[in-house]
Amino acid sequence: MMLFFYALVILFSLFVLWLGHKILLKAGLDGRWTLALLVPVVNIIMIWVFAFCRWPNLRTDAEQDL
Repeated sequence: MMLFFYALVILFSLFVLWLGHKILLKAGLDGRWTLALLVPVVNIIMIWVFAFCRWPNLRTDAEQDL
C-alpha cells in the first residue's frame, strides 16, 4: 500500500513540474526555472517573483492598441 502512495506522489510531482514548465514557456521565461519548485522555501518565493515580474511574451498596452 505504501508503494502505491509513493508512486502517486512521484506522479503528482512530475505532473506539477510539467505544468510549471508549460506555464513558464508560455510566459516567455526559461523552463529551467521549474527546478525551483523542488526547493521547499524557494518555490513559494519564486511563485511570487514570477507573478509580479514582467513576462516577455506579454504584450504592452501600446502594442495592444495597434
